[in-house]
Amino acid sequence: MSVILVTGSYDHEIRFWEAWSGICSRTISRSGEAGQVNRLAISPDKRLLAAAIHKKVYIYETASSSSTPLTCLDSHTMNVTAISFHSEGKWLVTGSEDGTIRIWDLRSAQVHRTYDNGAPVNDLCVHPNQGELISCDQAGCIKQWDLSENLCSHELTPAGDVPIRSVSLASDGSCLVAGNNKGKCYVWKINEEKSDLPRYQAVTKFSAHKKYITRVLLSPDVKYLATCSADTTVKIWSISENYEFRQEKVLQGHQRWVWDCAFSADSAYLVTASSDHTARLWEMASGETVRQYNGHHKGNPISWIVVNTAAVCCALHDGPG
Repeated sequence: MSVILVTGSYDHEIRFWEAWSGICSRTISRSGEAGQVNRLAISPDKRLLAAAIHKKVYIYETASSSSTPLTCLDSHTMNVTAISFHSEGKWLVTGSEDGTIRIWDLRSAQVHRTYDNGAPVNDLCVHPNQGELISCDQAGCIKQWDLSENLCSHELTPAGDVPIRSVSLASDGSCLVAGNNKGKCYVWKINEEKSDLPRYQAVTKFSAHKKYITRVLLSPDVKYLATCSADTTVKIWSISENYEFRQEKVLQGHQRWVWDCAFSADSAYLVTASSDHTARLWEMASGETVRQYNGHHKGNPISWIVVNTAAVCCALHDGPG
């Protein structure tokens, strides 16, 4: 399975797609269960799919045709809003509206460590060094957590108590980008802990959208930033060596909020997911839609305006397994 493209929605279904043909190759149907699909993540070796569904995280085999999960991670008391695999795929990190971040050992399906964030967690990502975790929350805080100890080692509050919706780390660990509820983006250069410079050195901030930002994502080659928004668009920003962000393209086509996005491994394509019940594959060079994925159905017609959780999500893995 060279390319894995998966979408999830509030119709309770998870769909696997053939990226180039646009054909749905597998559906994990959960019609008898409660809870929308909030987030999806694919393990580095492409073997596992983690799906955050309401308060639980279900682990599925990507190569299987079964709708039965391998295991269920059940410890959070409110919606799970963020998930990320550790590089070896043996650990999973989850963040929740219950204000906690949990590190799971996937071999035992048990919680290895719990961090008390103190506010609902909106997003998180594992640092490329695999020893640190970055989270953002509803209270407007961005925090760095040391995975070897139970502590928060750094905290940023770029816009007071304005909720930070999404964070993205450069694949080389060079910078951090955050987006908030007012459409603003904030960028920090990340310096070595041993240097005399601050760990997070603010380099720029800019208004990316006039409405709510739902996702920020740096491309694998760290040349571009994608920002998704309630304004139905995705904007592509080029990044210079001195961290100047210039708007290159506006990807238009979705009819409602764009909730999630994922880059291809070569940074040449972007997948987006929207509450208009579709996902789109965009060619970065042209800014055009080259494939549209239809199939998710309406549940509650107004579910898409619930802003505490993502109504639609996607995951793409086409790199080496």
